[in-house]
Amino acid sequence: MASFALFLFTLLVLSSSFSSANGQKNNRTVFSLASRIGINYGRLGNNLPSPYQSINLIKSIKAGHVKLYDADPETLKLLSQTNLYVTIMVPNNQIISIGADQAAADNWVNTNVIPHYPQTQIRFVLVGNEILSYSSDQTWSNLVPAMRKIVTSLRAKGIHNIKVGTPLAMDILRSSFPPSSGAFREEIVSPVMLPLLKFLNGTNSFFFLDVYPYFPWAADPVNNKLDFALFESNSTYTDSQTGLVYTNLLDQMLDSVIFAMTKLGYPDIRLAISETGWPNAGDIEQIGANVLNAATYNRNLIKKMTANPPLGTPARRGSPIPTFLFSLFNENQKPGSGTERHWGILNPNGTQIYEIDFSGTRPVNNFSTLPKPSNNVPFKGDVWCVAVDGASEEELGQALNSACGRSNATCAALAPGRECYAPVSVAWHASYAFSSYWAQFRNQSSQCYFNGLARETTTNPGNEVCKFPSVTL
Repeated sequence: MASFALFLFTLLVLSSSFSSANGQKNNRTVFSLASRIGINYGRLGNNLPSPYQSINLIKSIKAGHVKLYDADPETLKLLSQTNLYVTIMVPNNQIISIGADQAAADNWVNTNVIPHYPQTQIRFVLVGNEILSYSSDQTWSNLVPAMRKIVTSLRAKGIHNIKVGTPLAMDILRSSFPPSSGAFREEIVSPVMLPLLKFLNGTNSFFFLDVYPYFPWAADPVNNKLDFALFESNSTYTDSQTGLVYTNLLDQMLDSVIFAMTKLGYPDIRLAISETGWPNAGDIEQIGANVLNAATYNRNLIKKMTANPPLGTPARRGSPIPTFLFSLFNENQKPGSGTERHWGILNPNGTQIYEIDFSGTRPVNNFSTLPKPSNNVPFKGDVWCVAVDGASEEELGQALNSACGRSNATCAALAPGRECYAPVSVAWHASYAFSSYWAQFRNQSSQCYFNGLARETTTNPGNEVCKFPSVTL
């Protein structure tokens, strides 16, 4: 998932009425996939169930697809015993070699697809993950060649029904408003987007998009209304250029990509949502990240995407959109801000964080049982960064040394005889170091994380003698 900064764009949207000559046939085919909501199964956690247990949990929530961030052979073997559709990924660091060498593509397919297919129902191979957000120009230039070579290898093995794509984040678009002005960033149009769209069009594949209404809403909660982001609004937005009427933020974001593709001459490429969701918790300063909002967004998303006939978007009425919800678990080893570790629908022990029905057929509107959020408006006050409970002294000691090593001023108060030296414990010293470091370097994108050993608090951890530095929001 792309970082928060990548989503600080002005609202993107668009529209038009597009349909191909065989649109109805395509819609029927895609709806059989789209009506079964998928789940992203990430494994960046040190407390997660085994693949065997995780797959049983995926079956228990009635998901229809599972998307992996690799091609783990154990997981793929276990999935052969299910009726789940499966998506696998080519890692970003293999794109250059595969793009430059058909033999490398053949080896990847022979290693990661052939031993498992068709017993495991692999439906999509995604090449890379959000590479236009993070990677080098060399990776960009090899993206489409790598996709072509993967397709060549699959077809050489007689495999024609596995679609190849690549998931991209919303930062592929330059900032634009009104919705119909959606367009790709100038620097990626010729080297990446035109070849990519030509490839997707020629292979009848999907434009995979990681799309999170949470981020543009959280960036500007005054002008972007929460109920509009959660599919709960009674109000509408009309694009003055097209006359299209929008009732939710997701449709606006999806249509912006459709308009961007149309401006490059490709109006009919199908959309698939490779990631979407809402965080169930986050750091204190992260507005709107709570269980009630997450449950509301994901339940309404499923209801929209499983509607029969398909609803589509204002620009493509009736077009089904295969959708993967992010994510199966809270992953406690994901770096970055607190929301990064809180997108799951399940706790590591397998219990649901909130009730959800992936089929879209069973009412689960028991919102009254969910905790009422207090962070739908920005927090104002002091925040400290302290050590988490239960961390080992060895881990805290290493993090303490790291925090103190960047600047002499960070931990000066911890020296023997100074005001924060006592009590002499690793946890106390680490908490002071974390707070001091965070207060000193937060403006340089420092996070209260420290490899999962720190958390934010509004309770002052200091005392009359030792004043812990804080961040004022």
